[in-house]
Amino acid sequence: MRRIAALLLVAATFSCALGAQRPPEWSLLIAGGTIVDGTGAARYTGDVAIFGDRIVQISREPLDRSRAARVIDARGLIVAPGFIDLHAHLEPLLEQPDAKSAVTQGVTLALGGPDGSGPFPLAAYLDSAQRAGLGMNVAYLVGHNTVRRMVMGTENRAPTADELARMTTLIRQGMGDGAFGISTGLRYVPGYYSKTDEVVALSRAAADSGGIYTSHLREEGLGLLEGVAEAITIARDARIPVVLTHHKAVGALMWGKTSVTLAMVDSARAAGLDVMVDQYPYTASQTSLSVLVPPWALAGGRDALRARLEQPALRDSIERGIVELLRTDRGGGDTRRVQFGSVSWDRSLEGKTLFDWAERRGVGPSLEAAAKLVLEGELNGGASMVYHIIDEGDVRRVMQHPQSMIASDGRLTRPGQGVPHPRAYGTFPRVLGHYVREEGVISLETAVHKMTGMPAKRLGLERQRGCLAPGCFADVAIFDAATVGSPATFDNPHQYATGIPYVVVNGVPVVDAGVFTDARPGRALRRPVAATAQSSAPARPLSTIGRQLPPNPSPVLRSSPPPDFFWEQVRAGAKYGAAGTLVGALAGMAIASAASRDTDDGWAELGGLVFGGVIGNVVAAPIGVIRISRARDVEGSALLSYLGSTLGMFGVAGGGVAFFFTVPAGATIGYNLGRR
Repeated sequence: MRRIAALLLVAATFSCALGAQRPPEWSLLIAGGTIVDGTGAARYTGDVAIFGDRIVQISREPLDRSRAARVIDARGLIVAPGFIDLHAHLEPLLEQPDAKSAVTQGVTLALGGPDGSGPFPLAAYLDSAQRAGLGMNVAYLVGHNTVRRMVMGTENRAPTADELARMTTLIRQGMGDGAFGISTGLRYVPGYYSKTDEVVALSRAAADSGGIYTSHLREEGLGLLEGVAEAITIARDARIPVVLTHHKAVGALMWGKTSVTLAMVDSARAAGLDVMVDQYPYTASQTSLSVLVPPWALAGGRDALRARLEQPALRDSIERGIVELLRTDRGGGDTRRVQFGSVSWDRSLEGKTLFDWAERRGVGPSLEAAAKLVLEGELNGGASMVYHIIDEGDVRRVMQHPQSMIASDGRLTRPGQGVPHPRAYGTFPRVLGHYVREEGVISLETAVHKMTGMPAKRLGLERQRGCLAPGCFADVAIFDAATVGSPATFDNPHQYATGIPYVVVNGVPVVDAGVFTDARPGRALRRPVAATAQSSAPARPLSTIGRQLPPNPSPVLRSSPPPDFFWEQVRAGAKYGAAGTLVGALAGMAIASAASRDTDDGWAELGGLVFGGVIGNVVAAPIGVIRISRARDVEGSALLSYLGSTLGMFGVAGGGVAFFFTVPAGATIGYNLGRR
């Protein structure tokens, strides 16, 4: 009986001490929500436990709330991975690092550098972005137009061999700096002047580093089919995964042609090429005023354009080209469809149309008169324009395609900055509210998959971002399926999304109970050196496509641990070590007691307690370290480095606390038993 009492006393003493010292196991628990995990699978009710910046447990059964430092009650709400914007204009990021217009939509990762333009050199820019303090995670592509302009300016010609080699070097530099791929804007200057073989050569350099290719097609109007064909050719010849970005058919003459372009995508995929698309859920686009000017007229910049306009024959040719584009392309045949978004030289035009400007100037509504105003505006410095030239049927058709993803093509903005496209505030909630809840175009699970799991896989991040599973980064969007939506309109775009009360970035709530906080947990992501974008195309024999596509292994684990990872390992080692100490001490004491039952030697029991506790600590602490390392996806080299340091401390952090209570208690008990 004395031994049993002693064992109970030790256990009670240690348990009380451990309970008093034990910190919360989870930094955040999202409880009782309806989980839509980003895979396309059916929703279910469950809890999501987060520790630090990672998800550590998901349970269909309620988890113990006392184990969490904070609990978000998500009953009645959808819990989804944070949304990934595969096409974002992040040019104002250093001025707007909070990225409020994006984060309030549920976006936790945005891919910048689209349409052929992006920051360069990328490494220095990513460092600056990280120092600025980010409201969301960002990643980047290296821009073809940026690189071409650095080497060739805006010259309308093919590169020399030396120039092509220099551009290739710059693409490789960008990829080495952490870019996730290459983007082109073949409708813009100077990308328009490049031939397909140039783009193929540069895309191969990106593909060699595991990058993807995103393409603003050379034409999205009358030349749409040829533009898609060119992108497919680049996918084949450069052996690179391709995204036809903001896919649409521009102008009434091309409405409905997405049925053809999507069939082309299906055909390419059947041949083993990895081709996908993304889109925004609106019937208007936004781009520069310059797309209404024939690209050949823009070679050399605005001064060269002005010189050409001084020659009557060239001016006539340029104006006729603008009239044709107004009739068949972005103009939609009606100047009421051409709306000013941001006009630095005349703010009074913002929100007005080309028709309004012509009326103000008293020049009449003809396309010929509008062409002269287009040139005037371009020479004044250009403008950002909204073009109402997309058919609703095409929007729905693209959205329903199994290889389409959602992307905003929106620019970071804030109230008071012009009259931007409402996509900057409302892309993701508009899909969830209008197209899912109100129109039933796609299911909620499909929509979330197109916003999370699909783009994550495209970037080679599918086990890190865009997922709700143990080991994934804790990027989470929590929204009300009954109210989520976007009040932003073309006339009044500066309105934040509704129905998204929580947005968690790397485990930290940035939108908290509907309030945008000053938390800045976002990170400037760099593509892991050995990672490749994941192919979603079916495997086909080499003979099917005439060449072998590169293999697409799973992405590597993190090449380096996050900054707080050492202390996470210490805590894990301490927790497991303390538990091992308790179990080992009790087991050792019991064994020693049984072995010395004839002598009733209390000192033997004390020896068993201490020895068993040490063995339990040594065995259990490394298990805790290894488990947290695997959960955090730290690769082997980093694991060994941090494991060595941690194992040097777990005896103090874990076992030391335990021994502080168990050894004196055991010594007292052993001494008394020994005397008797």
